[in-house]
Amino acid sequence: MTLAAFLETHGAVIRVAQTRGRGSSPREAGTEMFVAAEALYGTIGGGQLEHRAIEAARAMLRDGALSREMDVPLGPEIGQCCGGRVELSLQRMRASDKGAALDRAEAETAALPHVYVMGAGHVGRALADLLQHLPMRTILVDPRAGEIALCTAAVETRVSAIPEVEVANAPAGSAFVVLTHDHGLDFLLTSAALERGDAAYVGMIGSATKRAKLRSWMRQHCGPCDFGQLTCPIGAQGSGDKRPALIAAFVVAEVLAELTRGERVAGRAATGQTPARGHHHDQKGASAR
Repeated sequence: MTLAAFLETHGAVIRVAQTRGRGSSPREAGTEMFVAAEALYGTIGGGQLEHRAIEAARAMLRDGALSREMDVPLGPEIGQCCGGRVELSLQRMRASDKGAALDRAEAETAALPHVYVMGAGHVGRALADLLQHLPMRTILVDPRAGEIALCTAAVETRVSAIPEVEVANAPAGSAFVVLTHDHGLDFLLTSAALERGDAAYVGMIGSATKRAKLRSWMRQHCGPCDFGQLTCPIGAQGSGDKRPALIAAFVVAEVLAELTRGERVAGRAATGQTPARGHHHDQKGASAR
């Protein structure tokens, strides 16, 4: 359910917002949750903190109260051991408050990082299945309509005869995971993503050998770029298991690490090297994807 549907369904709603956090706290200031008599939307971190906030909000709904402030120590007295302290503001929402909340949600959605999964084979679809649950905009791209049709995840799909156009038109800070059915197309898309110079993550399925071949190919066909930005093979750091779902899980972890990191890892940028252990599904064809 979207926030819009939640607010439309429930007339009386309390907005619970974390206004301040001191020490260790489950979420950061600005985090909000919406509480109705029989339903919830969002979370301020769970546990006893959230339980107490929900109880207080529903008491407000029963009593007709308009606002309340809470200062909650996250210690043994409430059965938590974070050791910090959280201040909460609870407000009964007016129509204007609901409108403002929807505007904030729309702005957050517009600001979501884009993840382009270039290739809708077995691993690409497994990635889409995982990424659909995360706070990002996922776009699954493939020139093959039949492969795109097999995707059941709630992500954006594009059948593109010229998928490099999708790379060129992506917003700055996007992540690109390249795992098509064709080595040549992999090279074209990966080099295009690297040449942008503003991608948060560029990963290509393959092996150390395929990585070396790409580097040689780019020296002949591409302009200068930071080849050290490339992760290849993708998903190889956590396991040697080559099943698509497990590769996808480790790739998602790689992408999330880059999208949520404030700064690039200095050592990786300086050395221009990415560890190349393992060899994940470098064969072409249906069985590899």
